[in-house]
Amino acid sequence: MTIVTRRQLTDEQWKLIEPFLPIGEYGPYPGRLRDQFEGVIWRFRTSAQWREMPAEFGPWPTVYGRFRVWRNAGVFTALLEGLIAEAARRGRTDLSLVSVDSTTVRAHHDAAGMLVGQDVMEALEEAAAEQEQARQKGAARRNTTDSTAKTGRSGKNVGASAGDTGSA
Repeated sequence: MTIVTRRQLTDEQWKLIEPFLPIGEYGPYPGRLRDQFEGVIWRFRTSAQWREMPAEFGPWPTVYGRFRVWRNAGVFTALLEGLIAEAARRGRTDLSLVSVDSTTVRAHHDAAGMLVGQDVMEALEEAAAEQEQARQKGAARRNTTDSTAKTGRSGKNVGASAGDTGSA
């Protein structure tokens, strides 16, 4: 039994995407290029494993290998930037729809190119120091209030003095 999936890209969408995909000296053949790209889309749209990919996209190791080459070459970044530029050229950009999930994008302000004034930096450092002091106080408080007896393998009280047998 063969699973038939529908095309995921329209011909117009493919015309925008195709120029960003490199065709090396030995392949892929342009006819298979679209199938392989749509295989990558299928994989991420379904959250399935690469091995579960329908055969119509080509052998899954080939599609996965193509994805890795494109990822490492920066094809997806170039494609995104190109599509944004094309949308802007057509007057179809709406940046109010853009969303960045902060749980996946984390960078130190130096890495992001953010310029911070000296007064702001001092305030941030002071806040960080206060937070660290509070954390240390909390840890010290937990250590002093922790009165549960800890016993070793022998059953004796670990914190007991040498003269104490640890028996009740």
